[in-house]
Amino acid sequence: MQRNTAYRKKVVRYSYLKLIGSSVFVSIICCLLAYSLKHSTGYVQEELFERVSSWNPKLFIILPSIGITAIYFLRKHAFKNRKNKGIKEIYTTLETRKDHLPFFKIPSHYINGFLTVIFGGSTGVEVSTVVSTATVGNQAYKRLHAAWAYKTELICAGVIAGVTLLFGSALGGFLFAFEVIARKYNKTLLISGITSMAVAYVFVYYVDASPLFIVEAKAWQWQTVPFVILLGLIGGILALYFTKIVIYAKSYFAGIKSNFIRVNLGAITVGIFIFFLPALYGDSYHGLGEILKGSLHDSVNLSYFLPLILLILLKPLVASLTLGAGGDGGVFAPSIVTGALLGVLFAQLCNRYLGTQLIVINFALFGAAAMLSAAIHAPFTAIFIIASLVPSGYLLLVPLLISSSIAKVLAKKLYPYNVYTYKEVATVKPI
Repeated sequence: MQRNTAYRKKVVRYSYLKLIGSSVFVSIICCLLAYSLKHSTGYVQEELFERVSSWNPKLFIILPSIGITAIYFLRKHAFKNRKNKGIKEIYTTLETRKDHLPFFKIPSHYINGFLTVIFGGSTGVEVSTVVSTATVGNQAYKRLHAAWAYKTELICAGVIAGVTLLFGSALGGFLFAFEVIARKYNKTLLISGITSMAVAYVFVYYVDASPLFIVEAKAWQWQTVPFVILLGLIGGILALYFTKIVIYAKSYFAGIKSNFIRVNLGAITVGIFIFFLPALYGDSYHGLGEILKGSLHDSVNLSYFLPLILLILLKPLVASLTLGAGGDGGVFAPSIVTGALLGVLFAQLCNRYLGTQLIVINFALFGAAAMLSAAIHAPFTAIFIIASLVPSGYLLLVPLLISSSIAKVLAKKLYPYNVYTYKEVATVKPI
C-alpha cells in the first residue's frame, strides 16, 4: 500500500512538472505575441494619426472603412468566412474537451485587431490578444503530449501572459484569467497561472516596464470616500449603457444583409465622429494621455467640460459601431478610456462647483476601475490593471477596490449579463 501511494505521488509530481514546463513554453510564445501586437499597433496608430492630421483631417472619415473593408476581404478569402466571436469563443471551447480554438484564430485576431485600431476603429487590441493567446494555449494542449490533461490550464496560461504584457500587471493578468476566463479555482489552474504570471512578470520587468501613462497618482485621503462611492455608482450605470449599446449594435448590424452597407454604415459613421472628435481615434489611449496631462493645468470652463461630456457619451457608441460593422476588438480600451474621462469630469465639476480639492488623476483611475469592473464583471482584475497604468498607482488600492466593487454590484443588479455572457437573440454574421 505504501509503495503504491509513493508511486502515485511520484506520478502526480511528474505530471505537475510537465504542466509547469508546458506553461512556461506557452507563456513565452504569448509574451512575444502580445508584445509585438501592442507595440506595432501603438506605433502605426500614432504615426497614421499624426500624418492624417497634418495632411487632411477629412481623411479620418474614410479610414475606419479602409480597415474594416480589409478585414472583410481577409475573412472572406484568407480565413474562409470563419467566424470570430471574441471571448465567447473561449467559453465555448472550455465547455467541452473536444471543442478547440482552431489555429487560424491566432493570425485572424492578430491581423484584424491590428487593422481595426490603426485605421481608427474605436476599440483596442485587448480582446484580439486574449483570444490569440488563448488559442496558443489550446493548440499547445492539442499538440504537446505533456499537456493532454490541462486544456483550461494552458488556455489560462496564455491569457495571463497576454494580459500581463498589455498592461504591465502580472496580478491583473492572473486575476482576469480566473475571474473572466476559467471562473473557477483548483490546484492545477493555480500552478499554471502562477508559472505564467512569473514568466510574464520577468518579461515585462526586463523588456516592457514603462506604464501606459506618465501622469503620477497621488496619495489619497479618507474624506474622498463618499465621492469615490458616488463615482462608482455613476460608472456602473455608464458601463450598463455601454453593454446595452454593444448588444444592440451587434443585433442591428447582424440584420443588415448587404456586406457593403453593413461595413460602411458603421465605419463611416465612426469616421465622422473621429473627424469632429479626434480623441476617439483607435484605442484613444493617446488622446486620454493628453487629457490627463492637460487636466493638471488647463483652465476649467464650459469649453473644457463640453468635449469631455461628448467623449464620455460617444466613446461607447463609436466602439459599438466599430464592432457592429465588423471590427475586431472588445470593451477593455473603451471602458478604461470612458471611465477615466468620467473621473476627470467628475473631479473637475466637484472642484469647480462644490469647492472640493479632489485629485483629478486619482479620480480618473477610480472612474476607469469602476467602468472596467462593471463592463466585464471582474472587480479585482480592474483594480490591478488600473493601478498599473500610471506610476504609483498602487497607492490607490483601497479606493480602487471601493469604486470597482460598487460599480460591478450595481451593474450586475441592474442587468445580470456583460458583453461576454449575454445570450444573443440572433447570431451575428461574420463579414
